[in-house]
Amino acid sequence: MGEVIQFVSKSERERIRLIQEARAIYDSIFPPADPSGEQSSGANARQSDRGNLA
Repeated sequence: MGEVIQFVSKSERERIRLIQEARAIYDSIFPPADPSGEQSSGANARQSDRGNLA
């Protein structure tokens, strides 16, 4: 009864899909040094580098 349904535009879904695909390609070319620690350190590094991509 208390469910909230959020609308996500087609362009936003496409943007998310492209980002995920680019990350997968990047990881296939440059595999993380420590696959078990990627979630904690790798995700934070990507978040901080987003401003430098443009």
